[in-house]
Amino acid sequence: MNEVEFFDLLLIAFGLASVIIFIVLFFISAPYGKHVRTNWGPIINNKYGWFIMEVPTVFIYLLFFFLGNKTVKIVPIIFLIIWETHYIQRAFIFPFLIRGSNKMPISIILFGMLFNCVNTYIQSRWVNTFSKDYNITWVFTPFFIGGIILFFVGFIINLQSDHIIRNLRAPNESNHKIPQGGLFKYVSCPNYLGEIIEWGGWAIMTWSIPGVIFLAWTFANLAPRARSNHLWYKNHFSDYPEKRKALIPFIF
Repeated sequence: MNEVEFFDLLLIAFGLASVIIFIVLFFISAPYGKHVRTNWGPIINNKYGWFIMEVPTVFIYLLFFFLGNKTVKIVPIIFLIIWETHYIQRAFIFPFLIRGSNKMPISIILFGMLFNCVNTYIQSRWVNTFSKDYNITWVFTPFFIGGIILFFVGFIINLQSDHIIRNLRAPNESNHKIPQGGLFKYVSCPNYLGEIIEWGGWAIMTWSIPGVIFLAWTFANLAPRARSNHLWYKNHFSDYPEKRKALIPFIF
């Protein structure tokens, strides 16, 4: 089996796995954050958990960028910058801005690392080796223009929502509060909505099956999570806003 055949089989398996995860997560909430549980094995501080889980994405994408055959082409370089913008923030900034000392099971960290390693290989190998040419004219297409706008809209929503969550409590407080402001006016998890929008933008700007599968995985992971968080808020706060939805304003 050559690498192209392996890549195609991996892509199919990865896509099918997203469907399975989507179904499973509607019945079992991933045990971190508000839903952390002690029966998932050893736990560590979630700051280090997020760092360990996200940091492979930075270096694996770079590796396959330089192993690819498009290192001097403008569009793949732009894709590299976009990818690294998200994941450098996610690996080196986001974890260490987290307040408190919540824990995360090592089992979840390992699963997240596995997903990130496989997904980053797929995205980077596609863009930098197996894809269409992505010549300079691609930046003038509606796919690229619309996709990159969507990506950065989602990125800003994600950053703003994380900022609101971080600043809900004073440094020495431990009690939960209802988030207010930004898109929290409409949904319980705008940070998740922002990330889904980001990778929707990526799928459009790359106009690729790997991009669509990444979007499917993002939705499969975060939509059930948003529902769990929404129900948690409603169960713990009698004054939780009635019209606020879980993930998609006015719909879900």
